[in-house]
Amino acid sequence: MENVGGRRKQMADARLEAVKKLFPEGVVDGDIDWDRLRKELGCGGREESYEFTWPGKTEAKRLAETPPRGVLRLDRAASKWWETTTNWYIEGDNLEVLKLLGSSHEGKVQMIYIDPPYNTGKVLMYKDHWRQKKNASARGQEAEEAHAHAGWLNMMYPRLWVARTLLAETGAIFISIDDTEQANLKKMCDEIFGERNFVATFIWQRAFSPVNMNKFASRNHDFILCYAKNIDRLAWYGLPRHPEADGRYANPDNDPRGPWTSGDLSVGPPIPEKIYDIVTPGGRVVSPPNGYCWRVTKERFAELMADNRIWFGKDGNGVPRLKRFLSEVKPTVTPLTIWTHDEVSHSQEAKKELKELFDGLAVMDYPKPVKLIQRMVALTTRDDDLILDFFSGSATTAHAVMQQNAEDGGRRSFMMVQLPELLAKTSAAYRAGFRTICDIGRERIRRAGEKIVRETGKTELDIGFKVFRLELKTKGPVR
Repeated sequence: MENVGGRRKQMADARLEAVKKLFPEGVVDGDIDWDRLRKELGCGGREESYEFTWPGKTEAKRLAETPPRGVLRLDRAASKWWETTTNWYIEGDNLEVLKLLGSSHEGKVQMIYIDPPYNTGKVLMYKDHWRQKKNASARGQEAEEAHAHAGWLNMMYPRLWVARTLLAETGAIFISIDDTEQANLKKMCDEIFGERNFVATFIWQRAFSPVNMNKFASRNHDFILCYAKNIDRLAWYGLPRHPEADGRYANPDNDPRGPWTSGDLSVGPPIPEKIYDIVTPGGRVVSPPNGYCWRVTKERFAELMADNRIWFGKDGNGVPRLKRFLSEVKPTVTPLTIWTHDEVSHSQEAKKELKELFDGLAVMDYPKPVKLIQRMVALTTRDDDLILDFFSGSATTAHAVMQQNAEDGGRRSFMMVQLPELLAKTSAAYRAGFRTICDIGRERIRRAGEKIVRETGKTELDIGFKVFRLELKTKGPVR
């Protein structure tokens, strides 16, 4: 019987390969997609539509809508300043935790940052017990890769779905990702948050030295996708102006409005009503360059002249330029979509700053830089806003929130969520007494907070945190 079964399997595999060779569009994830195959054969099928789907998506949606099965228990002994702090550190599966937070924090989170697992070939800790029985005939790298992508999407979909309900109408979410799932994440977020609420894909230069062992390209960047809850109401504060920019302003004519700089008054393409001669105070006649015109009409130019907003140079005979006063300039600048390592630091620096915080002990391999997350905090939050990170890892986000509060006087709060993943017994962190990632995260917050207070002298900062642990109401795996 075993030989018969083996021959049948071989025949089925051969038939599938034949179909795949003739009609490659009709085979998906190593199995026949009958609707697609019918279309290829001209036998009808479903009407074509634009959609993003994968095996298990229906179950992922169902998981997002099922009620939570646990409760959060306060651990006073593991907390710091639990009586007064507004910061939370939660240990447990983040999907269950997010659902529980829905009853108390719906619409109250101003900013979410997450750095989820990138689907790099390692076993995902967050599986939600999604199962897909791979067809016995599904073989090869393509089927394995498709299964891995589907598993990652099924892990992320319900978490992002629930996270959206926690965001304030003025809030935003930032998600770190690499090339492996960036395209899939973008499509999934378009569906969950709405394509019109897409803000930008920021590119972070995480490394600056080439890796010559890479065959085709030395990848030195990661992506950070940003979506608003409601793009029409998004709170976006911009970045502080660099001191060098203000240094370009001066006041050579002692204008009572203070320092100013000048800009070109000509622009292209030419518009007839904006082409005219200007007579300088020294009597020189100036026209716009060939192919250009002045930025303003003749009438508007006269108004600017009367308001002393036109500069003809120190001798009064230069080409006219428009004065722009520092007092009238917006105090912030719009961020570029490329974030270089000299602006927001890089991976090596992040690992170094964490190692120094733990007295030379390398407790995590790939932490994010504090400056990187600080930029997102500064862009979208202020005052007593709440920041959530539900893949908190070494708790860099908490560190960044405390640091930003110290720098701008904010009273922001953080909420960290982390699955208590066991550390490898061979790791330096385990040998130093840490047993889970949560142990590292909580200790990082303690040390970072105390370091910030020492360096700034701002003893009023909230560097405490309440520790909560997820306790399931029923036995069995978290679903």
